[in-house]
Amino acid sequence: MYQFAYADIQTDSVADAKDREKQLLSRSIDLLTEARAAGVSSMEAIEAIRFVNRLWTTFIEDLGSPDNALPRELRANLISIGLWLLREAEEVRQGRSDNFEGLIEVSQIIRDGIQ
Repeated sequence: MYQFAYADIQTDSVADAKDREKQLLSRSIDLLTEARAAGVSSMEAIEAIRFVNRLWTTFIEDLGSPDNALPRELRANLISIGLWLLREAEEVRQGRSDNFEGLIEVSQIIRDGIQ
């Protein structure tokens, strides 16, 4: 029978969670890239904005949880960034902006910063 140290299992779980976060952010970036090419009024834009909203709403809820192990200042900064992404996505949805590039760039920075 295999024996695993709790720390090893916990490390794997954290690594798995980070990998999932990177995958979700990559999916978001892909959708936003397709939306940028198709235009603000396209079905691609609707799908991309919907995905960004669901993703960042979930991230913000998790970051606001007292159980989140990230340092408090980092969590606060990520929440602020997430709120900006949600506001900017809403501006795009409302047709007041076409700033897909900003949404993509910020998402890439966050994704690439996950270690």
